[in-house]
Amino acid sequence: MTTSNGKVVYITGGTKGIGRGIAEALVATGYQVAISGRNLEEVERVAREIGTTEQVLPLASNVTQYEEEVQAVAAIIAHFGRLDVVIANAGVGIFASIEELSIEDWNTMIDTNLTGVFHTLKASVAQLKQNKGYYISVASLAGINFFATGSGYNASKFGVVGFTQAAMLDLRAHDVKVTTILPGSVTSNFNNHTPNEKDAWKIQPEDIGELVVDLLQMNPRALPSKIEIRPLKTS
Repeated sequence: MTTSNGKVVYITGGTKGIGRGIAEALVATGYQVAISGRNLEEVERVAREIGTTEQVLPLASNVTQYEEEVQAVAAIIAHFGRLDVVIANAGVGIFASIEELSIEDWNTMIDTNLTGVFHTLKASVAQLKQNKGYYISVASLAGINFFATGSGYNASKFGVVGFTQAAMLDLRAHDVKVTTILPGSVTSNFNNHTPNEKDAWKIQPEDIGELVVDLLQMNPRALPSKIEIRPLKTS
C-alpha cells in the first residue's frame, strides 16, 4: 500500500484508457486522486479497482456542464482538503466526412473536447493558483495534424492545443505549470474500440501515466509546455 505524498489530483474521463492509466500511475506513486465520468456507478467501480477509499474519490461530472465541474472541485476540497493537479482528459471522437458529419456530432466534440477543457480549468484555477499547482490537458497529435474525416475532431483538438498554450502564458506568472500532451496512437476504448493483441505496437495508457508522473516530479523551474508522444513503430 502506498502512502500519500500530500498532493491531490483531479482527472476527468478517468474510468478508462488514458485517464485510467494516469490514475493508476498516480495512485501507485502516492497521490490522492479524484476521477470523474458521467456514469457514477462506473466511476465507483473503477475507483474500487485502482485504490482504496482513502486514495481514490469517484465523482460524477459531465465536463460540458460548467456547474458540474464546479461541484466536482468543491467535492474534492471537501474530501481531501486541497487540489494540486488537474488533468483534463475527457474526450470523444466521431469521424466522418464533412458531408456526413452531423451538427449534433460536431457539437458533441466541441462541447466535450474543447469547452469541457475550459470548464475544468475555469472551475479549478483558483485552487491551482493557491497551491502553485499543475494543469495538464490531453490533446492529440490530431491537434497539429489534420486528416480526412477528422474535421470536427481536428477542430476540437487544435482548439485544445491553442487554449492550453495560451492558458500556460496566463498562469506561469502565478507559478502554475500548464502542459498539453499530444499522444499519437494509444491503446484504449476510444471511439468504441475494444483493446486487443493487435494494439501492442501502440502507446499504452500506462505509458501516458508514466509521463505524467515524470512531469509532476520535474524541477519547479522547468516547464514542458507541449509534449508530443507517438509509438516507436507505425504498426
